[in-house]
Amino acid sequence: MTGTIDWEALTSAATQAAQHAYVPYSHYRVGAAALTEDGRVVVGCNVENAGYGVTLCAECGMVGQLAMTGGGKLRAFTCVNGEGSTIMPCGRCRQLLSEHAGAGFEALGVSGVVTMNELLPDAFGPADIA
Repeated sequence: MTGTIDWEALTSAATQAAQHAYVPYSHYRVGAAALTEDGRVVVGCNVENAGYGVTLCAECGMVGQLAMTGGGKLRAFTCVNGEGSTIMPCGRCRQLLSEHAGAGFEALGVSGVVTMNELLPDAFGPADIA
């Protein structure tokens, strides 16, 4: 972890990712972007499905890109709607972020920058399985 987070650049990356969303049903585009601890930016967009329960949130694609580009931990995260306005991840995605968040993880939310513990208090994680 080094330096200050460029939230504007991260939000821009999420906004660009949202433009690739596949949303024929809700028409609600979502883009997610995160900075990894080693400086990469990973992104994802939502992908809907006629079987609504099979729909993938933007954070799912982003974590897939994290794994495909070398893994590691997330340092900073944000997600936006199709207009580029900051939105909050759903509960499922907060759990997904918790699994991949580094020690100094921060998220830009609708009320400002929050820690992982503020995003998902008392999260269930790998230590609970051990």
